[in-house]
Amino acid sequence: MNNQQSKKVQNPETAVPKNEQMNERDFVNDMLATEKYMTDAYSTAMNEASCQNLYQDISSIFNETQDTQRNMYNLMFKNGWYSVEAADQQKMQQSYQQFSGYKNQLPYMN
Repeated sequence: MNNQQSKKVQNPETAVPKNEQMNERDFVNDMLATEKYMTDAYSTAMNEASCQNLYQDISSIFNETQDTQRNMYNLMFKNGWYSVEAADQQKMQQSYQQFSGYKNQLPYMN
């Protein structure tokens, strides 16, 4: 790892009570985790649906769930309860070059 400090991207944190009771942050975090789990499950269900009508119904529910997940993420980020690492341009370029080389190994990319 290089000597540069990792840069967090985060908004100022909205204060919530820190005690044994669940607070707003805890509830939103729980809902976000649930929505992430549900989108994974719906994705699997879509991949395995043998009937087009069932696939379309699950796809519709998946899209609603995905939108809800994004809204939960945005709420957490806005309130400073969710942070992400700022992308390092050099690391991104290295990863891009590394994985671009893998294309030649895939039969459908040639």
